[in-house]
Amino acid sequence: MKRHGILNAELSGAIAALGHGDILIVCDAGFPIPASAKRVDLALVQGIPTIEQVLEAVVSEFIPEKIVFAEEMKANNPPLARTVERIFGADDLATVSHAEMLSEMGGRAKVIVRTGDFNPWGNIALVSGVDAPRWFDRAEVVTPPDYQKRIARMKRS
Repeated sequence: MKRHGILNAELSGAIAALGHGDILIVCDAGFPIPASAKRVDLALVQGIPTIEQVLEAVVSEFIPEKIVFAEEMKANNPPLARTVERIFGADDLATVSHAEMLSEMGGRAKVIVRTGDFNPWGNIALVSGVDAPRWFDRAEVVTPPDYQKRIARMKRS
């Protein structure tokens, strides 16, 4: 039995199967999950688990390169926008329209994790990154400038 971290076997396995550039979406209870995505349904009842709880658990085992959410969230759900910024920092955040989150991002997602949260604009896409400090720690391997920045941020956090 696993002793710590994500204990849900389906979610743990889905995270382990992601590669660089793959998309995982943590969504509210109402997100239209396309048939093409792996659905990890954690929803139990309204509010359990919350988007925040799931994001914090996922980020403990997953390295996001970029975090994408609906631009409408900033104006229409500032508490959730602040939560996303607190968890991930401001450096790797990007926005798309809500319609684009539902259609394009949803269609490109490899894994979609459904929470029990009834939280407007509560759909956050995490683009899978790599453990940059480990990938670029070999002698004579050149670290590109964008990865130098990521490595510095990872070491700070």
